[in-house]
Amino acid sequence: KLELQNVYFLPVSALKGDNVGSVSNRTPWYQGPSLLDYLETVETHIDEDNKPTRMPVQWVVRPQTEDLHDYRGYAGKVLSGTFNLNDSVTVLPSGFTSVLDRIEIFDARPEAATAGMSVTLHLQDEIDISRGDILVKSNELPIVSQLIEADLCWMDTKPMDTSVTYLVQHNSKLTRCRINEVVYKMQINTLEKEQDDHFKLNDIGRVIIKTAEPLAFDLYQQNKGNGRAIIIDSRTNLTVGALMFRASAE
Repeated sequence: KLELQNVYFLPVSALKGDNVGSVSNRTPWYQGPSLLDYLETVETHIDEDNKPTRMPVQWVVRPQTEDLHDYRGYAGKVLSGTFNLNDSVTVLPSGFTSVLDRIEIFDARPEAATAGMSVTLHLQDEIDISRGDILVKSNELPIVSQLIEADLCWMDTKPMDTSVTYLVQHNSKLTRCRINEVVYKMQINTLEKEQDDHFKLNDIGRVIIKTAEPLAFDLYQQNKGNGRAIIIDSRTNLTVGALMFRASAE
């Protein structure tokens, strides 16, 4: 039900330290590693290169100096996939399309930008692009929607209020949102779905949010980097919730 993969079980005792730092002689029936050994050797690499290509724009670079009066670059970190020179690139949520003309990393001019690299991209056309927009390959479009179904983990001591307008931060995009509907709340001990609109600290469930501006996102299970967001209480500036996008509700 939790859609977990590669689950590994270790018998441990926090009180006695059994199988935490080293394998305990009090569990001779257990032949596996200690918790520390497992954490130091478990495979954590996620291959982001084979996922759809995404780069949220962190900063529009416009020096506007005498030497660089025509310079216009879009700086950010490639979340997933690979940008190659001459790729057809779409800017979202506007939908404008251009061709990738140049890639910069300091003084270098590589022919490709892969996941994890912080780069400045240049397009052939002058397009109105700002912080919060996302650059994607034109043949790998994400979902663009203002009505989004998502799993929510509530992280604030103050209960969720469906009448309040919150902020949602999706990568570099910040916009207003409201909790439009509570689909269900998860009973954490039994994984049963309850019809309960009252979310308090550590509650988990599924909601539908409505955003003031469209978000260009992927489903969390397909591309985690572009499938998650946080909810911020604009009154206190506290992060009050974590979202995992599951579908467009439009």
